[in-house]
Amino acid sequence: MKTETSARALATEVVRRLRRAGHEAYFAGGCVRDMLLGREPSDYDVATGARPEEVERLFARTVAVGEAFGVVLVRVDEHEFHVATFRVEGPYSDGRRPDSVRFAGAREDVLRRDFTVNGLLYDPLEEEVLDWVGGRADLEARVIRAIGDPGERFREDYLRLLRAVRFATQLAFRIERETRAAIKELAPKARQVSGERTREELRRLLVARRRKSGLRLMDAVGLLDVLLPEVTAGKGVPQGGLHPEGDVFEHTLLSVAKLRRPRWPLVLAVLLHDVGKPATLVRRPHVTFYGHEGVGEQMARKVCARLKMSRRERESVAWLVRNHLRLLDAPKMRRGRLRQFLAHPLLDDLCELFRADALASSRDLTAYDFVVAARKDLGEEPALPAPLLTGTDLLSMGLQEGPLIGRVLRRVQEEQLEGTIATKQEALALARRLVEEGSPGEEA
Repeated sequence: MKTETSARALATEVVRRLRRAGHEAYFAGGCVRDMLLGREPSDYDVATGARPEEVERLFARTVAVGEAFGVVLVRVDEHEFHVATFRVEGPYSDGRRPDSVRFAGAREDVLRRDFTVNGLLYDPLEEEVLDWVGGRADLEARVIRAIGDPGERFREDYLRLLRAVRFATQLAFRIERETRAAIKELAPKARQVSGERTREELRRLLVARRRKSGLRLMDAVGLLDVLLPEVTAGKGVPQGGLHPEGDVFEHTLLSVAKLRRPRWPLVLAVLLHDVGKPATLVRRPHVTFYGHEGVGEQMARKVCARLKMSRRERESVAWLVRNHLRLLDAPKMRRGRLRQFLAHPLLDDLCELFRADALASSRDLTAYDFVVAARKDLGEEPALPAPLLTGTDLLSMGLQEGPLIGRVLRRVQEEQLEGTIATKQEALALARRLVEEGSPGEEA
């Protein structure tokens, strides 16, 4: 075991205090798994025979975060620890929550957990591992195996279908044969899991180092087609042109792998950047996908809504998908429009998406290199001046709310940056002319 960190030392004190009060208490779950693998746990959970009210009496700072399940959050210094009472759960009628819960002993508690590698307990006072499910052997063999009957474990909570893939991805383990077979059989049930819970598992999988392998595993067991059919629709869709990587699906997975910084939601935008291609495919006289960015944006919005993402995250993903080829236009932009483009708050993510996309296909980074150099050059110039017009000004002119206002404002600021207008009166005159002529410029 590694030298105790402050978090581990404090977690040990939580166990010690519970023991002194006459209760069984151990480290439980992922922290034990990670310790045995030589990894630093991200947090420490404690399982105990103490009832929630007894835990609350023993510690000064507590929050009952899962009262029905006997879970109490204990705060010690700057750290938080989940302290859960040993329990046994009744049937799961909804495939998510047990119909009933009763408190039990340590062994019974372990037997209701999901996978053997997560079913280990550790006594930090005696430095002893308690293993009733063969978890240590599976850690040695690098195997994800359901505790008991796999089908029964997954029917208790269908999120476990995705968790199995996520653990296999993060730990570089394989999924045991019967467990894998149960996942394939029950994969359609993953649709019943809430968008929020699905999103969090996808997030953890997609930011993992082996995310491409994780997506392939999701595909192999049928989960990708259930949860993200927009992505699997790219199978068999030819890329055309200079795309030696294969079809749209293969290109997508390779793009995800090429990311240097797989931040969420950037990595989701990369996964979805070409979902509009199947719907816009034209094969003759040669393969084209005209307008796939706009179609893909709308599809990406639906995926984000399904995953219950925040409005800010939804808009980020949608903008990145819509503009994923925009760097190609940068060398032809007038200076004012280029400055606007380079000032966009999502430009770093867009550059990273473009880079990954290019490396997964033509390997042509000319436009990427141009934008990087332009940012460096323009970075030495003064910051962008305050816009001469606002949306309120345009509404006062009689324009209706909608995308037209954004297009007019961008065109006016572009001319401001070019130096062709300098006052608010000139900006208002330009705005009126653009509206009358019906040529406010393309939407950014």
